[in-house]
Amino acid sequence: MAHLIRHKIGNKLTNAANTVSNKSQAKVSGVFARLGFQAATDEEGLGFVDCDDLDYDYRQGMQMDIMQGDEEGGEMDGGDELMEGDSHYQRDGTGPSSSSIKNTGACNELASEVKPKITSWEAGWNVTNAIQGMFVLGLPYAILHGGYLGLFLIIFAAVVCCYTGKILIACLYEENEDGILVRVRDSYVDIANACCQPRFPSLGGHIVNVAQIIELVMTCILYVVVSGNLMVNSFPNLPVSQKAWSVVATAALLPCAFLKSLKAVSKFSLLCTIAHFVINILVIAYCLSRARDWAWDKVKFYIDVKKFPISIGIIVFSYTSQIFLPSLEGNMQRPSEFHCMMDWTHIGACVLKGLFALVAYLTWADATKEVITDNLPSTIRAVVNLFLVAKALLSYPLPFFAAVEVLEKSFFQDGGRAIFPDCYGPGGRIKSWGLGLRCLLVVFTLIMAIFVPHFALLMGLTGSLTGAGLCFLLPALFHLKLMWRKLLWHHVFFDVAIFVIGGICSISGCIHSVEGLIEAFKYGVEE
Repeated sequence: MAHLIRHKIGNKLTNAANTVSNKSQAKVSGVFARLGFQAATDEEGLGFVDCDDLDYDYRQGMQMDIMQGDEEGGEMDGGDELMEGDSHYQRDGTGPSSSSIKNTGACNELASEVKPKITSWEAGWNVTNAIQGMFVLGLPYAILHGGYLGLFLIIFAAVVCCYTGKILIACLYEENEDGILVRVRDSYVDIANACCQPRFPSLGGHIVNVAQIIELVMTCILYVVVSGNLMVNSFPNLPVSQKAWSVVATAALLPCAFLKSLKAVSKFSLLCTIAHFVINILVIAYCLSRARDWAWDKVKFYIDVKKFPISIGIIVFSYTSQIFLPSLEGNMQRPSEFHCMMDWTHIGACVLKGLFALVAYLTWADATKEVITDNLPSTIRAVVNLFLVAKALLSYPLPFFAAVEVLEKSFFQDGGRAIFPDCYGPGGRIKSWGLGLRCLLVVFTLIMAIFVPHFALLMGLTGSLTGAGLCFLLPALFHLKLMWRKLLWHHVFFDVAIFVIGGICSISGCIHSVEGLIEAFKYGVEE
């Protein structure tokens, strides 16, 4: 009994010392926070302290149970009194001091929540689907206006986007007091908000949200436009217009409103990747059949100053996956495999895109069109276009699901700050009006696809604005801000170089895209 009392007194003294230490560390963190140099916010620091206290109580509770079990044989009465007085150490959830137990129970419920997780292979299919999109068919056109520099840019964009994807995920984590990396942020928006604290705690999130929604919705619109256009070219003799084919494609896409997790999206991504490989094989097979006529002398070290900046936006946009990565990494069964997954997906994309663009350009040289399938003979073109339509429809769910997540978290699930009520019921099932809003988003992409003219130039503008911003500028800036005290000199050099180069590409692409739009509207040029 005396040993048990001494042990309790020692625990109390240790708790008091830890409390004083935590308060002193909080004061120091507050000083750094006001200077803008801290790695984690005050709320994150308090979260680490709470987790450490809960873990300490849990371990001490296990020790108390063991000691009480040893003492209860000879001192049953005294043991009962002690059990009643120290019930906050018990693991059965009973006792007056229930706040810690409730917090622990909430954490356990959150950790054990039934939520589908994806493997690294499924995550890789999602990323491959995102960076092996429809824009791969426009890459030979970039070689036409950029020569070897266009080919170099395809490789350079792959390397940079892979790097910025990794540093973006690194910004989701902070080290706790034990030096263990803990995921303290869940999204691109959380990273942006952390960088703008304490003066503008929500400014960065608003900027990222607007950029993400624009890019995701524009991507969905592109898939609807491409589907209608390809179906018209595949069946020119049918009395069906492009707008009618777009309506048919949208009707097939309405089930996307019922998507609940990335697990189902991964299945679509796998099918989409298969369709993409079939398209590449058909085009490359035709190009190889004409290998004797390849025009190697046409590939030069020159660029079309007026048109190549637009191609830069297209190339950069073809590698855009950063907006999906935080959600994707959070849904992986083994987040430790994220870096390896990023490496092989971007290496594969770089090799396939580079070879595809070069081989296609060598086949048609100066006659290369904006969409390479327009150069194919009519018979092969019809087959390839059908696969392209399938790829476009299968690619639609991923950006749509990401856009829905951004909109729901911004307007319906932002705690007490949400503008509208939660769109999910008690059982996690989406409400009928929430499902209706999802369907309206699908219909909105159809309306925009029908009424927005000169979509290629508009997408080039979007790629130069949001693509370069989300892939180059913001990840490098956030990495410098949050990890400044831990970065080596070469990391700082890479981040600054990426920010400068990304800024130049973004500005030049925007200027030339706007000039192209003005010219198209002025002279009534139709796509």
